[in-house]
Amino acid sequence: MSTINQSGWRPTAPQASEGSTATFTGNRALMLEEALIFEIGSAETTGVDFGEVPSGKSRLGGLERGKPIGLPGLSEPETVRHYTRLSRQNYAIDLGLFPLGSCTMKHNPRLNERMARLPGFADIHPLQPVDTVQGALEVIDQLAHWLITLTGMDAVAMSPKAGAHGELCGILAIRSALDAQGEEGRRILLVPTSAHGTNPATAAFAGFSVEDIPATAEGRVDLEALKARLGPDIAGVMITNPNTCGLFERDMKAISDAVHAAGGYVYCDGANFNAIVGRVRPGDLGIDAMHINLHKTFSTPHGGGGPGSGPVVLSAALAPYAPLPFVEKSGDGFRLVEEENVDEHHAGTFGRMTAFQGQMGMFTRALTYILSHGADGLRQVAEDSVLNANYILRAMEDVLDAPFATSGPCMHEAIFSDKGLPEGFSTIDIAKGLIDEGFHPMTVYFPLVVHGAMLVEPTETESKATLDQFIGAFRSVAARAKNGDPTVKTAPHFAPRRRLDETLAARKPILAWKDPAPAEAAE
Repeated sequence: MSTINQSGWRPTAPQASEGSTATFTGNRALMLEEALIFEIGSAETTGVDFGEVPSGKSRLGGLERGKPIGLPGLSEPETVRHYTRLSRQNYAIDLGLFPLGSCTMKHNPRLNERMARLPGFADIHPLQPVDTVQGALEVIDQLAHWLITLTGMDAVAMSPKAGAHGELCGILAIRSALDAQGEEGRRILLVPTSAHGTNPATAAFAGFSVEDIPATAEGRVDLEALKARLGPDIAGVMITNPNTCGLFERDMKAISDAVHAAGGYVYCDGANFNAIVGRVRPGDLGIDAMHINLHKTFSTPHGGGGPGSGPVVLSAALAPYAPLPFVEKSGDGFRLVEEENVDEHHAGTFGRMTAFQGQMGMFTRALTYILSHGADGLRQVAEDSVLNANYILRAMEDVLDAPFATSGPCMHEAIFSDKGLPEGFSTIDIAKGLIDEGFHPMTVYFPLVVHGAMLVEPTETESKATLDQFIGAFRSVAARAKNGDPTVKTAPHFAPRRRLDETLAARKPILAWKDPAPAEAAE
């Protein structure tokens, strides 16, 4: 972190050449260098002139601030420019391809955003009387109907707020079902090595022990190893399908049948549903619970930590244990089934996941997306996303190792490894090199079953022209790395910041501003 000296100039490399009078400010063409907000303004000044504020009786009930807030005072132009400049240093789906594997960062149609901002959806409150929000409840009910229809399941819990939250919902439903059957001794969940990393964490959080199930050489669950481990202590299996190797689990029905025969349940991580929506109904594969990331499959923004939504579809065996609340058709309108009326027909519920009904903005966006596509359009979403991923796989397999290139067509994402790179070069070098080419890097070092993994998910919303541009850049960087080009080791060169020590940044992050100590004269 550098600071501005008293002249207002920030010292940065590079230096001017000998004989030059140029002053380097850190700017790169029209991409302006930006100081921290504390370096721009001072806590002792304000950017706005106020007259004397008349004193009056406080209405804060003893919650008044007892000392200065310590934020710098900026004028309006300084404030607007500061945050606009920062925003230009971020990559965004509105700027280009986001090839993050297992993240499904597709384009978000503006129609979705417009519908979510309608006053009848955006300006309501969860504590309003039910008769004043009938339209919103109907949106939830219609979306629930679509999710049940698309998955071939019997019920859906709409309230979970994201994927991992949905996982917890499904696992708690499984635990409740086992307890109701007197099967409290089943406390082990089997998790394949090709599953998402949140799966074992969720299982442990819900009170289960976790055991791994290996993958075959082609990247799918080892069915015989799974069958061999089944027994009276097994609660079920948590499986990601399509899995994190980008492959569809062809033995999914056989897996479900074996687990059910042993008295367990099947949880499916539905984060990759985008690759099979409209093509495959998970209920037909024997799945008992599956979360659906609305913010992935049905196209709502989820970068930067939110917002998200993770409804969980449930089989007939688990539907009685679904959490509260849920929307129910009642006469000419809709009502919410809550604690006070749950005994009427849903007494087996395991309880409540959230304070209210779920993420209304995500519901509105997802239903808009579904209705604008229709059943045939959703099927094409899956087909085009798979086509795009296979196009990248086949375009890159001659320059990068593709460990599952012979395992059949990939689904939503193509996976590559660092095998074949010369000594001293690694996956991170290729990722950083892509930044210089104008592309956000792919997911790296995940899944862990692939050494130096590079996971690319183009989604269905990218054109062939865009994919060709990305492939050209990807091939160029990979070829330079394989040829030992030292500039790949120091990339990126054209980004606002040079390469960081990512290990140090993760282990010792600087999360708070500290005013530099004033310089003192030597004795």
